[in-house]
Amino acid sequence: MPSGPITRTPARITLPAARRIALAAQGFLDPRPEPGQVTVRHLNRVIHRVGVVQIDSVNVLTRSHYLPFFSRLGVYDRATLDRLRDRAPRRLTEYWAHEASLIPPSTWPLLGFRMERAKHEAWGGMRRVHQEHPELVDAVLDEVRRRGPLTARECDGALSVDAPRREGAWGWNWSAVKTALEYLFWAGQITSAGRTTQFERRYVTPDKVLPSRVKVDPETAHLELMRIAARAHGIGTARCLRDYFRLGAAESGRALDTLVASGELELVEVPEWPGLVYLDPAARRPRKAEVEALVSPFDSLVWQRERTQALFGMRYRLEIYTPAQQRLHGYYVLPFVFGDTLVARVDLKADRVAGALIVKRCTWERDAPANARAALDRQLRLMAEWLELDGVIA
Repeated sequence: MPSGPITRTPARITLPAARRIALAAQGFLDPRPEPGQVTVRHLNRVIHRVGVVQIDSVNVLTRSHYLPFFSRLGVYDRATLDRLRDRAPRRLTEYWAHEASLIPPSTWPLLGFRMERAKHEAWGGMRRVHQEHPELVDAVLDEVRRRGPLTARECDGALSVDAPRREGAWGWNWSAVKTALEYLFWAGQITSAGRTTQFERRYVTPDKVLPSRVKVDPETAHLELMRIAARAHGIGTARCLRDYFRLGAAESGRALDTLVASGELELVEVPEWPGLVYLDPAARRPRKAEVEALVSPFDSLVWQRERTQALFGMRYRLEIYTPAQQRLHGYYVLPFVFGDTLVARVDLKADRVAGALIVKRCTWERDAPANARAALDRQLRLMAEWLELDGVIA
C-alpha cells in the first residue's frame, strides 16, 4: 500500500488550446446576432462574460467602452448600452475596478475595501484635497446629496451660490471641486448616475441609483473578485487573475489557495507559458475558434501585457502616450483576432468630417495567414457601418 500524500500531476494544456479557452471565456466564441438584431439580452451576456469594461476618454475612434461589445456582437445601438448605465434598473455602474470601469451593480460592494482605503491609496491630488480642504470635501458631498445628480461644473456652479468663494477661506476653484468629487467617488460616498452627451460623469449618492449596500469583508470580497476574474479568463496565471481588478498579491494569493483547495480552480501546465497556470474547470474547451474581431486597446482580452505575449505571441503596448516619432505601430492601435490568435495591429481613426474610417497603419504579424486580410476588410467595413461612416480609407 502506498504511504504519504498522493500528488496529482497537473494536466497539460497546449498553447492553442489555452488561447481557445481564453477567447471563449471572454465571449468571442458566442454566436453573433444578425446586424441590427442585438438586444439587451446580448449586451447583458457580454457584461456577464467579461465582468469589467474599462472606460477611457480618448475618442479618436469611439469611446473605448463601446468597443468590447462591438468586438463580440458586431453592429449594435450604443444608446441601448448607455441606457443600461444611465436608467433604472441599471445593469452597469462606474467605479475604479481595473481602471475607471463599468461593472455590474452587484460588483460595486465587493470593492468596499478599496473605498475604505481612499484616505491612503487614492491618487495624491485626491488625498491632498481631503487632507488640506476637508471643509470643501464636506461641502461638495452635501451639495451632491441635496442637488444630485450633478456634473463637476454643475456642482461648482451650485457651490458658488450656496457657499460663495471667500478670499482666505478654502481657496477652492473648479479644479478643487472636481478633485473633491473624485475623492468622494473613490471613497464610495458618491457614485455615478451616468454620463452626459459630453461624457461628463453625473455624480449622485449611492442610495439614489444602487441597491442597498451590503458591507462585504475584504477576504470574502477578494475571493469573489478572483472568482469573477477566473471565469472571465478561463485560464491564466496568478498575475493575470489579480490584475483584472488590480488586487494585491497577498490577498489575491490567499483567495487563489482557497479556490484551488475547493476545486473551483485547477493547476495546469502550459508548456510555453512560464509559471503556475490556473484553469477554471467549468471553462469551455473548444476544439477550434473561428474569430474575426478588432479589439480595443483597452479590451480585457489584452489588459495584461505578459499574458498577451505568452498566449498570442504579440508584444502589444499602448502608444497613445508615446511621442509620435517614437511610435512603432500608431496612436490608437487595435489588435485583430483571426482564428484563435492575434495577427495584426491596426491604427484607426474615425474621420467624422470626411465620413470615413481611416486606416492610418496596419502591421501584420509575420505568420499571419493570407485569408486574414479579407477578414480584416470585412470587419473594417462593419465597423464603419456601426460608426455611421460612409466607408473605409486604407
